[in-house]
Amino acid sequence: MSHASSSLDALFHPRSVALVGASSDPERIGGRPLRFMLEAGFAAPIYPVNRSGALIQGLQSYQKVSDIPFPVDQAIICVPVAGVEEAVRDAIAKGVKAIQVMTAGFAEIDAAGRALQDRMVGLCRAAGVRMLGPNSLGLLNVPARFFSTFSTFLNGAQPRPGAISLATQSGAFGSAAYGMATLRGLGFSKIIATGNEADVDVAESIDYLADDPDTRIICAAVESCRDGNRLRRALLKAARAGKPVLIMKVGRTELGAAAASTHTGSLAGNDKVYDTVFRECGALRPESIEEMLDIAYLYTVSGVLPANDELGVFTGSGGIGVLMADEAGAQGMELPPLPAPAREATLALLPFAVAANPLDMTAQVTSVASGTARTLGVMLEHTRYGAVLGYLAHVGLSPERFASTQQEIAALAAQHRERLTILVMLALPQVRSALEKQGVAVFEDPTRAVRAVAGLAKIRQRRQALYQLPGSVPPAAPALALDDVHTESGAKRALSAAGLPVPPEYLCSTAAQAAAAAAEVGFPVVAKIVSPDIAHKTEVGGVLLNLQDAAAVERAFGTLMDRARTARPGARLEGVLIAPMLSGGVEVILGLHRDPTFGQMVMYGSGGTAVELFQDVALASAPLSTARAQALVDAVRSSQLLRGWRGGPHYDEAALVQALCRLSEFAVQHADSIQSVDINPLMVRTQGAMCLDAVIELRVQEAQP
Repeated sequence: MSHASSSLDALFHPRSVALVGASSDPERIGGRPLRFMLEAGFAAPIYPVNRSGALIQGLQSYQKVSDIPFPVDQAIICVPVAGVEEAVRDAIAKGVKAIQVMTAGFAEIDAAGRALQDRMVGLCRAAGVRMLGPNSLGLLNVPARFFSTFSTFLNGAQPRPGAISLATQSGAFGSAAYGMATLRGLGFSKIIATGNEADVDVAESIDYLADDPDTRIICAAVESCRDGNRLRRALLKAARAGKPVLIMKVGRTELGAAAASTHTGSLAGNDKVYDTVFRECGALRPESIEEMLDIAYLYTVSGVLPANDELGVFTGSGGIGVLMADEAGAQGMELPPLPAPAREATLALLPFAVAANPLDMTAQVTSVASGTARTLGVMLEHTRYGAVLGYLAHVGLSPERFASTQQEIAALAAQHRERLTILVMLALPQVRSALEKQGVAVFEDPTRAVRAVAGLAKIRQRRQALYQLPGSVPPAAPALALDDVHTESGAKRALSAAGLPVPPEYLCSTAAQAAAAAAEVGFPVVAKIVSPDIAHKTEVGGVLLNLQDAAAVERAFGTLMDRARTARPGARLEGVLIAPMLSGGVEVILGLHRDPTFGQMVMYGSGGTAVELFQDVALASAPLSTARAQALVDAVRSSQLLRGWRGGPHYDEAALVQALCRLSEFAVQHADSIQSVDINPLMVRTQGAMCLDAVIELRVQEAQP
């Protein structure tokens, strides 16, 4: 929704607020938002609404929103579920622009609750009113002191203004995250908990925050997503605005995988699809709230992404240096050796040091005037490392002794603001704060420091190859009607028409036809049972290989038909497919899977019958460019087999990339018809590639008997 930036303003920046269900008890759900706004000093008028009409926490109350004799921009509704619809109608009649429904008991409960929720959304949309919730913990605009929430965290602490914004479906996740962040001293711009997302969702909130001048980094959490492309557009918008998005997907479910009848369907679990979409759209999925906050902290302090994947580490302890190097390797970061000028400068300064990366200053650095700061200077001035990390143990606990070093480090970091300068040490709050103001981040844990740098580096990498949403869908060729793809031969005809390489082969209904077809194809051949009811032929012994003559083919025909009748007595048998026996290539799998949230996804991986065992596969959203198809191949470990593995031949990777692109175009042309496609295996040869088997599964409403 492109209107997010303007229409959500009434939620985040109300000029006046009515609190329906306001309570004079500041501990009740209806009393907390009022107390929090009053305590925070929210400047706009607040109008409590309560049937008693009495003073509520010192403010004049009204029996209904429509009784308020002043304009009302936003209504916050905290009444029991039975009174919510009436309160919504009354607020709309008053002319509000936005409504928050904090009350629970709607679609998350039962069908009646969903019907009530749908009715309320209909009322709001008809009036052009935006609705947050229901079942929402509310929102906070921290700079404006608009604390519209009943979260008990605000009993003990108030979020302070800052550059982080948070959008989450789960109120509990949100309060945990901003509570942890506030205790760490991190500041916020906007916080929104979308609840049931009857109207406003996390995707639209991210879209809004991408335009928010007070937001520099966006944290988010989703449990589900109603509109996959809206989430894609929001993430891409934030990436192009230069705002990192750290987004957690709560619940690693395999939606729809259990019922899938193809390899692709079972491997392309919904959780893996979320991972793929986040990566393609420039976002990062942290593994924990702690990691999310570490990365957000590092970015708000430094203000930059690392220019490359190279780390420089200096330390007074060899062991800690090795620990950081290990984590860097695990995160795909590099610790290149010190270049010669840096080595020479190091040894001139510290003749006793181990002039490597990590650079071990040893404890004797303390005998050199300004030794620690000068070592950092060498690392910043004589290398191109995107981030430099120094382990300084616990010197930050002695502010007087550390003062001169602290000033020198801060001055060096200020001269190199394009680099990330990070100290790993224990430090008192005033030491940490002074360094942070100069752009120097301070971590206590070396592993978490490295992981935070790696997170920002991944965001930089992902911005260099952002997904492009497809424009107009090319018309499907007339020959691509998908009414006859229920067998391997039908599936291959459709794929061949889409430009994928398929060998010459013949569907035969008698043994004599099979022998004649084999002679036409050329021996040796392979014979395969053809039935719309047998998707995986190897499970019924439905494939015979390396048939050398006509007699062998005739025997194979009878064997295959007998095996199929025995294994699947009710199966419809259309005959036997005769195809050339190809060998001498690398078998891979190509697939399509229609994800219920994000649409057609392309899969590539190691092929054969063990694909689900090893799960050496990668996913990408359709359509693929040549570069994205190549990146998909690069993401799979077994792709090394294509590249002269252990002295073997090099196979035609360009033909594989082309096949992936053709399959992705096929996906876009038939986005609403296809549930999944398996090409397993595609044999990649030294010249060209060939689809040796294929299964196409149509969506249920498309698959007519």
